[in-house]
Amino acid sequence: MTGYRLDEGGAIERSEQRRFSWDGRAYHGFAGDTLASALMASGERILARGFKYHRPRGVMAAGPEEGGALVTLGEGARREANAKASQIELYDGLKAFGQNAYPNVRFDLGRVNDLLGAFFAAGFYYKTFFGISGKGTWEWMQFEKIIRQAAGMGAASTEPDPDAYDIVHAHCDVLVVGAGAAGLAAAEEALAQGLDVILAEQDFALGPALLGAEGAIEGEDTAAWRTTRLRALSRARILPRTTAFGLYDGNVVGLYEKVTDHLAKPDPALPRGRVHIVRPRSVILATGAIERPFAFGDNDRPGVLLASAVETYLRRFGVAPAKSLALTTNNDRAYDTALTAAKAGLKTTLLDVRPVPPEERLATAKAAGVEVFTGHVPVRVKGRSGVEGLEIGTRNQAGEVTPTQTLYREAVGVSGGFSPAIHLVSHRGVKPVWHEEMACFLAGTPPEGITLTGAAAGIFEREAAVAHARAVSEAEGQRLKGRRAEPPRTRPGGLGRIEPLWEVRVKGRKLKSFVDPQHDVTTDDIRQAAAEGYASVEHMKRYTTLGMATDQGKTGGVVGLALLAEALGQSVEATGITTFRPPYTPVPIGAFAGRARAAHWRPTRRTPMMEAQAERGAHFTDAGLWKRAWWFATGPADTLEAAYPREAAAVRNTVGLVDVTTLGKIAVQGPDAGEFLNRVYVNGFAKLPIGRCRYGVMLRDDGLVFDDGVTWRLSENEYLMTATTAHAGAVLAWLEELLQTRWPELRVHVASTTDQWAGVALAGPRARTVLEKAMAEGDVSDAALPFMGLTRAEIAVEGGHIPALIARISFSGERAFEIYVPSGWGDALWRRLTPLVEREGGAAYGLEALGTLRIEKGHVTGAELDGRTTLEDAGLGRMASTKKPFIGAVLRQRPALTEAERPRLAHFEPVTEGERFYTGAIVCHPERIEGHGLGWITGVTLSPAFEGRWLGIGFVAGGHTAWADTELIVADPVRGQNTRVRVCDPHRYDPKGERMHG
Repeated sequence: MTGYRLDEGGAIERSEQRRFSWDGRAYHGFAGDTLASALMASGERILARGFKYHRPRGVMAAGPEEGGALVTLGEGARREANAKASQIELYDGLKAFGQNAYPNVRFDLGRVNDLLGAFFAAGFYYKTFFGISGKGTWEWMQFEKIIRQAAGMGAASTEPDPDAYDIVHAHCDVLVVGAGAAGLAAAEEALAQGLDVILAEQDFALGPALLGAEGAIEGEDTAAWRTTRLRALSRARILPRTTAFGLYDGNVVGLYEKVTDHLAKPDPALPRGRVHIVRPRSVILATGAIERPFAFGDNDRPGVLLASAVETYLRRFGVAPAKSLALTTNNDRAYDTALTAAKAGLKTTLLDVRPVPPEERLATAKAAGVEVFTGHVPVRVKGRSGVEGLEIGTRNQAGEVTPTQTLYREAVGVSGGFSPAIHLVSHRGVKPVWHEEMACFLAGTPPEGITLTGAAAGIFEREAAVAHARAVSEAEGQRLKGRRAEPPRTRPGGLGRIEPLWEVRVKGRKLKSFVDPQHDVTTDDIRQAAAEGYASVEHMKRYTTLGMATDQGKTGGVVGLALLAEALGQSVEATGITTFRPPYTPVPIGAFAGRARAAHWRPTRRTPMMEAQAERGAHFTDAGLWKRAWWFATGPADTLEAAYPREAAAVRNTVGLVDVTTLGKIAVQGPDAGEFLNRVYVNGFAKLPIGRCRYGVMLRDDGLVFDDGVTWRLSENEYLMTATTAHAGAVLAWLEELLQTRWPELRVHVASTTDQWAGVALAGPRARTVLEKAMAEGDVSDAALPFMGLTRAEIAVEGGHIPALIARISFSGERAFEIYVPSGWGDALWRRLTPLVEREGGAAYGLEALGTLRIEKGHVTGAELDGRTTLEDAGLGRMASTKKPFIGAVLRQRPALTEAERPRLAHFEPVTEGERFYTGAIVCHPERIEGHGLGWITGVTLSPAFEGRWLGIGFVAGGHTAWADTELIVADPVRGQNTRVRVCDPHRYDPKGERMHG
């Protein structure tokens, strides 16, 4: 043995060295190593620190159940916190760091917390909150800073994720999850029946538990059997490094595949990972089982690990956790580990909780040189930074422990039984069932199309697991072919007689025994939770943090609930188990976005006029998914602050041109289209004449405003609905849902035509003059096209005429026309109208000026219709019909929505000329500038129509009539200013509508 690396054995490639760094120090391992095995081989014991007490932690497991060796990988944008060293495949150039420690994990000043452990018992943070509730804000903020600073473990990167991910959809006949012996056998059998098979394995090696294993399977040497199975599976879709993180309705399975995490220099064209959304006809879960420990004194020290992990590191990686080993168990499986350790040259001692273990097992262990103590238990680990010895004791039939001696060993392996990995089937709502003889939870009856096999079904003897897997796969194959097949009978077993042991306690002694080392949850924490009334396992979990975060109770969950059951004086079965939820292990958030990130997350949508607008000095901003002209610069020195009042003034005085292509446009067609709109809108649409438009508002079922817009009646059975830019998609989805689920009898079809039409609004006193000069055919006079009328016309452009739909609609409060042409002609339309507008002394205007115009006129937008607003709040109450039903008609009458003191729409002007205020400020009474105030500001602009003063729109309790000409305070604690304002009527600009009707 060189260091802790065995001279021979293991499934690593000793000829392929891998260089990596740990906390800035250079190390090396081999191809096939994990970070955990390579650091173990190098003699590194302390790899992490506990959450609360900052006690040293080392490797505790060999798979996703690892709760000690949590590390940070990489640097900068690729920094990944809380990675499990046992799952990190070693590659050249890997950089790993300790976390949750200062200055490092080997010497951590935070260790002082261990001396203050009494102050960090279960629920200490809740009690801290309650304890300071009587103090002021300043005191609370100081405590909050301390708590937030201490919270968490590793530090995630604050930079954008530089990697790409893919989302893949797949179908198959059979999805086998887990490529252990049972999974390989199940997949092979399914292939033999001619089925399409996907095999997913979370490890980078298939059949990981078979690597380095001795013995035979189905009469063939284990290594040869594995090789034969892999060769037979060449026709299957095999996904190594792929975890099934969730099982959902319809037996849809979510898989996450690590694609490049193991590569030193990955191809930049490859994604870092893939989410596979698989829809199989049958799911076979061969997910294995997770060994669990039991609690005893200082069982969190580096060098204390699961017995199965000891065997994995010895057989698969050729690494010894130490040169002397004490194993402690309550079942037969640890005897195999003891034989493996003794054969590797480790001084091995085995403590069997059971007074009378199986004679054959006992004799074989002693013959291999293993020292065996029967009826003995571990009491307490000796050593601070690692295992230096193990105090042991005898345990009588009553469970009382008497310490006897100390074994000077460097590592301790613990086997307290196994918990089948039933997480995935639990995602489908299958309740776990307690199996008394096996002392574990097994899955209840799963839905059709889901079966469990191998250790996941409680079958721990390898030959029996393989036979069961083949039988399960055969039965599923027959079912998929429409033939009746009885599923095989499941006979859990293979661990011998288990003597349940959850904790070693010594009368009269205080031991610090850990259930969840990741979160520093002790056995005393569990009992304290029970004593304080947290009798539900779900409440206990959250109060103590047992099994939270990356752990999810994989090793300590059952131990914790068994201790809770004991404290409550009831059975484990009666106490129950916490609910398993996806994901099974952490999945990068970016993986769920896939390629939909940055510009691909919300693809940028450009109107057909964008290029022409840019040539005219347009500055653009984001409006939902769209790029819209924000303002137009007249020269290099021009600014937004100067431009938008100038543009708004042009509309008021002469004429302006704005791009309105982004408005949602929905075709509503069919014999019942009018009736449908009549039910959707609060006002009547059933009798809207052909060739006319009407402004409408739609409510949600709860009576609050959803969206507004103008709908045009084009013909007998055809309407064109416009919706706000922000809500266009939601409105279409809502209409489709109504037709499919609520009113399927209506003969109506809806379709988005937003991208089919380019549109502009021509507004101002000279708007008709400009339009008439641009037209080749049509009549837009008052007689031919009155307010809210529409007509078809043709616009003359270079090279021909453009067919256009023109509606006499005004959002600005001025005479205005909305002109829609096929999208391909949008650029030509803009280029045709712009010079005509400029000749009349007008200008193109952008979104900021549009906001000015609508604030002056008192028109509402999404800023006011924010999901909390009623018709009355927005000043639109008189629109609601009293003669017909409509969505939201009943619930809008709820008392809370009709109170006179509800905040309602109003204008706000500064009392002192030149003063300004800002959107988001709070409207307050001059004598009560605190709390939520009387209302809030939703928009502010410099208003040309109101003598160049600042003007705000927003809400105030009771509306403008309740505070007419009253002076209030607009408080802005963020900017540290208060502004005295006067409340005004929001509709006082041209209240009779003479400018837009004229």
